[in-house]
This record gives sequence, structure tokens and C-alpha cells, in this order.
Amino acid sequence: MIEQSSDALTPSPERPSLVRAFIAYPEFGPFVLLIAMLVVFTAINPAFLSLINIGNALTFTVELGLIALAMTLLMTAGEFDLSVGSVFGFAPVVMWTLFNADLLPLPLAFLAGMAVALAIGLFNGLFVTRLAIPSFLVTLGTLLVIRGTALWLTAGFPQRTWNAGEQWLAQLLVGDFYIGNLRVFMSLIWFVALALALHYVLTRTRFGNWIQATGGNPNAARNRGVPTARVKVILFMLSAAMAAFAGIVSSIRVSAANPNAGTGYELEVIAMVVIGGTVLTGGRGTILGTMIGVLILRLMRNGIVLIGVPGLAYNIFIGAIILAMMALHAGLERRHNTGI
Repeated sequence: MIEQSSDALTPSPERPSLVRAFIAYPEFGPFVLLIAMLVVFTAINPAFLSLINIGNALTFTVELGLIALAMTLLMTAGEFDLSVGSVFGFAPVVMWTLFNADLLPLPLAFLAGMAVALAIGLFNGLFVTRLAIPSFLVTLGTLLVIRGTALWLTAGFPQRTWNAGEQWLAQLLVGDFYIGNLRVFMSLIWFVALALALHYVLTRTRFGNWIQATGGNPNAARNRGVPTARVKVILFMLSAAMAAFAGIVSSIRVSAANPNAGTGYELEVIAMVVIGGTVLTGGRGTILGTMIGVLILRLMRNGIVLIGVPGLAYNIFIGAIILAMMALHAGLERRHNTGI
């Protein structure tokens, strides 16, 4: 009689299935939603996936997407920035006002607009960290101050952008080229490059670990030597700088710097970040998920028009998706944690 070893009789530990491994990623839910949305819209109107339509839709993805990238890091650190929409409108107003008044050449006017945005971010960060006031309230106040300043400086009128001799800036920021029949804008290249850079920062650097620790458990992070206040200040400055850059790109694309530009963007950006899988309470964020969230909302705006849904119903879809994705994220995380 052959005896079996005890090792042979011991059941091997269950290996996690491939599906469960995918579910563990916060990008899983948004990716499934994106695929489902593409299938539904294309089934109703095949023109949705045409190269011309996709190229046009991606053009308008960049501006909110740039802001959403920085907002992802800020929300991972446990903070919000409601002033990004106002900075989006204010920075190009500063830039083009200085240039049109012959006060600064174009490169210096661009740097001035970015410097103003960095100063706003620094103010928000210091106000939040030094006075321990919730960022929601601080940035709500700066939202109103910045928007009011932009309207006061311009008397409510848009500022013209460049003349015929300044087209180099347009080519650098919003110039286009073709890959086959697909029209690609330089602003999309900027978006992808910055997304990859920030993804690397968040997932592969010590500063990225600091961001997640700051949002996850700030007291424990401080006890372990993480400069949580400095991290937040840097992220507020990054948030404002990205909003300013997006606003300048937009002003070139539409050939005007409108002081009301960006109104309401702050809430849509937060929706993109949340849909992408970043936790509202901080501690965990995903740049790749945010990119998917940006695509979901921007392609949805395009898709509901193509299938005949009134554009005014867009906010209904946003609200429904936010609620559905919050429930999905909570369910997937609970399922992953319990191993069911």
C-alpha cells in the first residue's frame, strides 16, 4: 500500500482568479462602463466611432482632462480645489491683456499668466494648511474672488488672442497633424504626456507615496516624517497651474480669452476623477482611471447628441453615472476585501 505524503493531502491555497485580479484595480469599473458606452452609442449610430467624430471629440477632451489630472493628485491627498474653473478663465485673461496692451512680449505674458496661477495655488495651499480651514470653503472663496477680478479687468468682454505673426504659439499648443485619416491635435499630445508623467509620479516616486499617505492617514504620515503640509501646498499650486495651462490652450483654440470661461468646470472635473476610481476621502487615486473618466464624460456629451438625446439632458447622465459608479466602486471594493 502506497502512503500519500501529508503535503499531497494538504489543499493548496486558492489562487485568485483572473477576473478577481482585474476587479481589484480601481480602473476596472470605469473601463467596463467606457466599453459599454461605446458599444451602445455605436449600435444606435455607427457614425459615433468614425475617425472624424472621435478626432473632434478628443479635441475637447484635453481642457478638462488637464485639470482632472492635477485634481486626481489633490483629491488623493484628501483635498479639493473649487477654484480651477475660475483660474481656467483668469489666466488667459491676464496673459492676453498684458500682450495686447504691449506691456509684455508673448512668451513673458504666458509666463505671467502661469505665475499668477501658481500664486493663487500657493495662497490656497497656505490658507488650507496654516489656518486648518477646509479646502472646500477656501477654494469656494477664491473661486468668487478670481472670477470677479477677471470680469472687472475686462468689463465682461472677451480679450482677443494673437495676430497673424503669433501663430507659432497656436502650432505649439493646438496645432494638428494626421495619423492616417485621424486628425490629432498637439493639445492631446500634451495631455497624454502629462498624464504619463503624473502617473509615474503617483505610482513610482517617493512624492507619490507621500501624496497617498497624506490622504490616507495624515497623522500617521506626519509621525513618519511626511511633510503633509508641503505636499498639499505643492498640489494646490499644480492644480492651479494645470487649470491655467488648460485655459490658455482653450483661449487659443477659440481665439478669445473669455472671463466667464470655465464656469462650472470644477464640478465636472471632480465627477471625472470620481468616476475614474479616485477615492473621495483620499488615500487612493488613479491617473489612468481619471483618463478613462475624462473619456467617459466627454464622449458621452458627444454621443447623446448623435443618438438624438437633447444636449440639455447631459447633466442627468452625469448625475446618474456618478451615483452608479460610486455604488459600483463600493461594491467591487467590498467584494475584493471579503474575497467573495
